[in-house]
Amino acid sequence: MVFSELSKISSLTIVQFVADQQITHLLTDSRKLILTKGAMFFAISGERNNAHKYISKVYAAGIRLFMIDDLQSVNLSDFPEANFVLAQNTITGLQAIAKAHRDVYQLDLLAITGSNAKTTIKEYLSQMLDQDFVIVKSPKSYNSQIGVPLSVWQINESHQLGIFEAGISKVGEMSHLQMILSPKFGLFTNIGSAHDEGFEDISQKINEKLKLFTGCEKVIYRSDDERLKNSFNETQIPTFSWSFTDNFSDIKVQKLTERTYRLQLQTFDFEVVLPSNDLATIENILHCVAFMVLLGFNAKQINAAIRKVKNIAMRLELKQGQHNCYLIDDTYNNDLGGLQVALEFLGQQHMRPNRSVIVSDLVQAGLQKELVYQEMAEMLSRCSLYQIYAIGTEIGKFKNFFPSQTKFFSNVSTFLNEIDINHFKDEIILVKGARTFEFEKIVSKLQQKNHGTVLEINLEALAHNLNYYKSKLKPQTKLMAMVKAFAYGSGSFEVAQMLQYQGVDYLGVAYTNEAVDLRNNGIQMPIMVMNTSADNFNDLVNYKLEPEIFSFEILKELAIYLTDNNIPEIKVHIDIDTGMRRLGFELSDLETLVSALKLYPQIKVVSLFSHLVGADEEVHNDFTLQQISNFKEFALKFEQLYGQKVVKHICNSAGVVAFPEAHFDMVRLGVGLYGVEATQKEQSQLRAVSTLKTVIAQIKEISSGESVGYGRRGRTDVSKKIATINIGYADGYSRAFSRGVGKVLINGKLAPIIGNICMDMCMIDLDGIDAKVGDEVELFGEDLSILDLANAINTIPYEILTSVSERVKRVFYVE
Repeated sequence: MVFSELSKISSLTIVQFVADQQITHLLTDSRKLILTKGAMFFAISGERNNAHKYISKVYAAGIRLFMIDDLQSVNLSDFPEANFVLAQNTITGLQAIAKAHRDVYQLDLLAITGSNAKTTIKEYLSQMLDQDFVIVKSPKSYNSQIGVPLSVWQINESHQLGIFEAGISKVGEMSHLQMILSPKFGLFTNIGSAHDEGFEDISQKINEKLKLFTGCEKVIYRSDDERLKNSFNETQIPTFSWSFTDNFSDIKVQKLTERTYRLQLQTFDFEVVLPSNDLATIENILHCVAFMVLLGFNAKQINAAIRKVKNIAMRLELKQGQHNCYLIDDTYNNDLGGLQVALEFLGQQHMRPNRSVIVSDLVQAGLQKELVYQEMAEMLSRCSLYQIYAIGTEIGKFKNFFPSQTKFFSNVSTFLNEIDINHFKDEIILVKGARTFEFEKIVSKLQQKNHGTVLEINLEALAHNLNYYKSKLKPQTKLMAMVKAFAYGSGSFEVAQMLQYQGVDYLGVAYTNEAVDLRNNGIQMPIMVMNTSADNFNDLVNYKLEPEIFSFEILKELAIYLTDNNIPEIKVHIDIDTGMRRLGFELSDLETLVSALKLYPQIKVVSLFSHLVGADEEVHNDFTLQQISNFKEFALKFEQLYGQKVVKHICNSAGVVAFPEAHFDMVRLGVGLYGVEATQKEQSQLRAVSTLKTVIAQIKEISSGESVGYGRRGRTDVSKKIATINIGYADGYSRAFSRGVGKVLINGKLAPIIGNICMDMCMIDLDGIDAKVGDEVELFGEDLSILDLANAINTIPYEILTSVSERVKRVFYVE
């Protein structure tokens, strides 16, 4: 598609045309400038951000094709070399371009929707069918109103089968995705509670998702779910169903052994052997089998395809490496779409001065190899990389395309033999390779070792929670994110990088050394330091930090320091005590405070704030309202006497939800970012961010009457099976969970702690649980609520989160 052809799309109008150019890439985020030649930037406007203001930045980077929907905000003469097209709405304009592109290619397309497992089934099918078709699929979990058109843009003349996800969160969205995809086949995975808030009830959600299948020849689903079955019957969409219990389904499934199943059709039946007895995996694989049956594959071909299925790493993992390095582990697949996503994630990380990439041959069937590797080299060149290590027999044939800092190796063994791992220091290293190259061996060599216990941090969940709170605010209201106490146990640098990328206005920390560490790890945004002293003044100035001023003593000390060192200005935040009775100026200090500040013109007040004491409990509402009233009155008089406006903030996470009238100019988000809605009214709107995991180290059979653990506190009246797991109170798992108070999750079942928790490990009761050494154990996370843990030992989630020891390795990931 060339730019001039956009005039053929009825909803688009070309408003500036300089020279025709082929559109090769679609760009929706100004921060992701991996490719510029032929890239078209879509200036998408949201409630809190308007991408039209980034056009100058994108133009300066070399982009010359633009779509806008607000002509008044863009002076076209400022961009004399650029083409502009106007849409009524940039997102629908993006979708219209994707539809026009899709209409050119008549390949068969499978569209997958449902509440869970869309990405898993897509990846399973691509593994099972990759020898039979040239497949194009959604990168990662690109299934949204923006993700689907970006996915469809990948289609080219070589592709024979498309497998795309489609996800929605509210009524009216699915029709747009159906228009783009025009699927021949459909697959409905299941229905659950995800995005319930966008629909009146489950029936409305199902019917909205079914709009994806308009015009489909057949749609696969499991007819054991009566809700799905009834909805399909009402719409009369042509289906191809499978079931364990429904005798009228097209495929009746019968379990023979733990992993063997008989599939009975009207004309024949056959057996399949599945790779796991996990219920979710069984359902996902049987969906895939049903699709292969629909396409006409025989039993032998289907079983061969099932054997090809491997566990899928459907996320980018940021891990701590040796020698002060970070690793981005993406060792499942390598194609141009996946590489672009991984490089974009790499570009968001600024914790270390150098970025390097270890990359394999591409798996890009059907395209001219020269063009594929030329584009790959262009992507890498754009990223300003310190070193590039290219591994594979194919990539080495195109050395002339790659930057000078690229080193080539025929295989992983050669790389590991010739490269000294100690050579990697103070770097962020993207390890991106197709599964057949076994790049996990490289990750194993580079990764910092741990004792099997990790705290996984879902950065996408963190962004989701951030956006939930943003949705509560007016567009002009600023947002400060609290990353004190090691970001509530999550890891300060990595979380701060994500928050900086998301455009948060301020970070808040408890102590100066925390802020200094953030500055040394690439954080440039404003940082408020809540507790400071004269010992820290040098660092405050040198690292451009903004201290909280809470007393006349610290105010005077700071003024003397600034004068003695001839420092012209420092920004500060004034703490007012409206009821916390911790730090802060008294309400009666107003006039004296303003008089003192006028004596010290070097001290510039940028904000005035206070702390809500009981915003999370309705019983304290009267007190909270009085705090808000006192603060508002104080702030009004302060600005009158001080002679200028300042930023005002009093709401914490609980206050954002419970007291919207008190948002003022800025709010401060703490534990809410990490998945705990303090008022408990809207907990379902947040996602769990942290998951604490360990593994089973040993399993034992103990006899009746034996004791377990220190102090012989664990007792049993019957013979039973117990396991030792690799976590103890030195890791932050409190001794208060001893003797059955705490429970952990193993293979979907709860196992109570038996005996006292030790320093580095503890024992659990495996009664009724099928488990083996090495099995994963969840201490808290999405499936085991941190709220329940806190309630069990009469504490608060804050304490559970911040207690996780720093010796427990953090793994950060995005889906």
